[in-house]
Amino acid sequence: MTVIVRYAGDGDAEGFARVRRAALPFMLATPEQLVFDWTHAHPDSHARPFVAVAGDGAIVGTVQLGIAHDSPEPGIGSLNVYVDPAHQGLGAGTLLLRAAEEHLARHGARTLYSWVLDAPEHRAWAGRRGYSPSRSAHFLRLDLAGTELPPLQAPPSGVELLTAGDFAADPRPLFELDAVTSADEPGDVRVAMDDYAHWRETTWNHPLLDRALTTVAVVDGVPAAFSVAQTDGLGRYNTGMTGTAPAFRGRGLAKLVKNASLHRAREAGCTEAFTGNDAGNGPMLAINKWFGYEIAATEVRHVRTLG
Repeated sequence: MTVIVRYAGDGDAEGFARVRRAALPFMLATPEQLVFDWTHAHPDSHARPFVAVAGDGAIVGTVQLGIAHDSPEPGIGSLNVYVDPAHQGLGAGTLLLRAAEEHLARHGARTLYSWVLDAPEHRAWAGRRGYSPSRSAHFLRLDLAGTELPPLQAPPSGVELLTAGDFAADPRPLFELDAVTSADEPGDVRVAMDDYAHWRETTWNHPLLDRALTTVAVVDGVPAAFSVAQTDGLGRYNTGMTGTAPAFRGRGLAKLVKNASLHRAREAGCTEAFTGNDAGNGPMLAINKWFGYEIAATEVRHVRTLG
């Protein structure tokens, strides 16, 4: 069967989301989210998704890519290739990878990062194409409908639990909390968040962000910790980020906000909860195990240097 690769358009969003859910069912993917992401991509990221299309017109593979425009290190690109498991072996992954590498190289990328499922065939595929493994990360799943959550706890004295919706008039304090907690998040690429307007446009207004379920711990009037909730309208809930500002760590605030968010999600009708963890982030893995999350899959970050 002939496969061609081309840039994706808004009309491809349904097929793009379908492939993503088939290849990696532990991440939320909706057509609305994808169109939003493509439309609002930062111009310096040069983000252009590709699709692999079979002879019958069906989308069988995808790649999302971009330049790390918010990193202080220049020339870092990322690409993640996903092929529908029912259509593997047609060469779609190789064609997508080649197109993505050429696109990123044209826009100055010299170091490329890509997540690869931790299975022998996937790792071997990446190795044959010049990629070397680095760190690992887990996808975790919680049966939200069938698992008993830890009981809700009253906030300590001086701590108030709010939702993201309570900051609708002025979300800048949440941007500042997001920036400080992301600064030391485990990863290969350092991130410096300093563009509030872009954050407000792309994060605060993102279609997956559930402001009613996103929970914030405020200590003496200062946002200190938060658990960012994403939902897809299909009963699936994802923790986009759980973080505590450095000055407030060690007080159990991460558990507090995540537990409150999970209880709210179940009450709202969510039946599955997902999250991701760097394999080396022991404290967060322990928290998620306490909630009842189980590892559903593992990915390995691979890196290749161009030129």
